[in-house]
Amino acid sequence: MNDSPAPDTGSPPLLAIVCLSLAAGASAMAMRVNDALLPQLAQIFGVPLATTAQVVSFYALAYGASQVLWGPVGDRFGKYRVVAWAVLACALASLACAFAGDFGQLRAARVLAGMLAAAIIPLSIAWLGDVVPYERRQPVLARFLIGQITGLAAGVWLGGVAADHLGWRVPYFVLAGLYGIVGAQLFVGLQRLPPGSSGRAGSAVASSLGRTLGDFREVLGGRWAQILLLIVFLEGSFLFGPLAFMAAHLHHQIGVSLTVAGSLVMVFGAGGLVYALGARRLVRGLGEAGLARAGAVFLCLGLGAIAAAPSWIFGIVGSLLAGLGFYMLHNTLQVNATQMAPRVRGAAVSIFAASFFLGQAAGVTLTGWLSAHVGSGPAIALGAAALLGIGLGFGQVLVRRTAAQG
Repeated sequence: MNDSPAPDTGSPPLLAIVCLSLAAGASAMAMRVNDALLPQLAQIFGVPLATTAQVVSFYALAYGASQVLWGPVGDRFGKYRVVAWAVLACALASLACAFAGDFGQLRAARVLAGMLAAAIIPLSIAWLGDVVPYERRQPVLARFLIGQITGLAAGVWLGGVAADHLGWRVPYFVLAGLYGIVGAQLFVGLQRLPPGSSGRAGSAVASSLGRTLGDFREVLGGRWAQILLLIVFLEGSFLFGPLAFMAAHLHHQIGVSLTVAGSLVMVFGAGGLVYALGARRLVRGLGEAGLARAGAVFLCLGLGAIAAAPSWIFGIVGSLLAGLGFYMLHNTLQVNATQMAPRVRGAAVSIFAASFFLGQAAGVTLTGWLSAHVGSGPAIALGAAALLGIGLGFGQVLVRRTAAQG
């Protein structure tokens, strides 16, 4: 699997990794900030909850579909540089969301924000894949994920507080300020990168439509890539579909405020932090297949607890287990994605991310429909059962692949 190691460009500066992690955190916050806001948005704009969820599903759809554009752009102009510009553009898109005058404008601004934010996490991961050797990559990616984990948790919590106390526009002003500060720091960090580590590949990378399509064919033509893309699509569908409705589910299930419900779901991020801080030991002790299997079990237990949730304790425990399980499974998928096609890593990771977020868009739509017809509890429970099968199956595939490689 590591037959094409990353080139030795020296260790990336700590400032660069921290800024990329913060950018990922802002992107993750933007993705989840509407979860707890959905009931209030439905009331303010006078639309059904399932329609209001389009600010989540359309964002994810735009995010996923745009990946096929950002991968080649990052390979051509430099992954780190493109991330920096995208972060600043996201600040402007967040302001557009904040000043939206009706639901249609908010939905359109969210689509734009999703298209721009699509560059941040996949190109950051691809850049780390370029500059960090494979044998050291999983712990580095786990530390990078701390920003994303924190952003996911903070987004749900901020949305809940805004729904109860601040108003729905405030989170977008917060996002605009965060994106602006981080974007400026990314450009400062760009000047301090070691020569050859900005991710720019010059003439060796796609500079024409034909070459770009060739890159995509190279990625999609591999059997291993096809398996990973299918698995991550299903993972996105059956986790982040239910996740978008968890705060509203806990709000109605146990009668807590949206602030408290958002705080309970925020514990999902704490589970991710447990993984990020212990990733090196977990990888060494369980191996990739063991991580995937254990992650699937924790995801199933966590979502199951939230689906039943007779009290707020189940919300805390369920969110913690689900967060830990997700990052155990997803980080293993991410590391394998960085080696799907090392020559065109930007395109490969972008296609991987596209599959993940297109799965999220499909999952939000499916969960919204199920919640309206059978209730949010059964809809979340379905996600729990599906993720158990997905993770255990992926673990078995990894075992077979490792055995075949000798």
